[in-house]
Amino acid sequence: MSHQLIKVYEEGQVGVIQLNRPKVLNALNRQMVDEIVEQLEVYDRNPEIRVMVIKGNDKVFAAGADIDEMLEDTPLSIELTDPFAVWDRMTLIKKPIIAAVNGFCLGGAFELALHCDLIIAGEDAKFGFPEVKLGVMPGAGGTQLLTKAIGQRRALEWIWLGEMHDADEAKSLGIVNRVVAPELVEEEAMRFTHSLAKQAPISVRLIKEAVRAAGDLPLREGMRLERKNFYLAFDSEDQTEGMKAFVEKRPPNFKGV
Repeated sequence: MSHQLIKVYEEGQVGVIQLNRPKVLNALNRQMVDEIVEQLEVYDRNPEIRVMVIKGNDKVFAAGADIDEMLEDTPLSIELTDPFAVWDRMTLIKKPIIAAVNGFCLGGAFELALHCDLIIAGEDAKFGFPEVKLGVMPGAGGTQLLTKAIGQRRALEWIWLGEMHDADEAKSLGIVNRVVAPELVEEEAMRFTHSLAKQAPISVRLIKEAVRAAGDLPLREGMRLERKNFYLAFDSEDQTEGMKAFVEKRPPNFKGV
């Protein structure tokens, strides 16, 4: 698969997607989003890859969506092209996705980070939805994902005012998992993902499904899903290996089967 707007490489069992439009601060256009999601799907199908990272560069994650691309849009053109359908595919990725964020992470870029499972940010990171200042609003899940992360009242304040918020505030509200020095973001993201890649892949996937569903399902239905996934884990060789390794006091060798 050829890529024009992202760079792709692997480090062991970690697949890395780097946004690569530096001249426009990695502004997300539709082709870039297509390339990101298509590569996530490739990694999701690859048994050699266990965790994925999406990152920008050491100065910026992405400044937002490509406004030039949207200037000529009409309600009918958007309905016919359905540019948000590709974002729905991202919610179907089963393996963990980690966002490594330096600098601006605004608008569509913030939505991209919120679609990831965890966010590791530099102290220089800035998050926000400035769409209201352009006379529009988030359209790729921002209103829903931010509300689930920080609650209705705070989400309204963030989205209504369109202001930027620093990494420490985002962490205090549960949006960001870890904040490190800007020059350590990639190192911390890779350290974390390599540790996660050592866990039992089937367990990791089943946990992601259950936790993600918790925000949408009533408690009893969520508990049923958790128990179903708990039972499924016992059908894996990794469950046998994990418990055997524990008893034998040695590190487990998980194979994802």
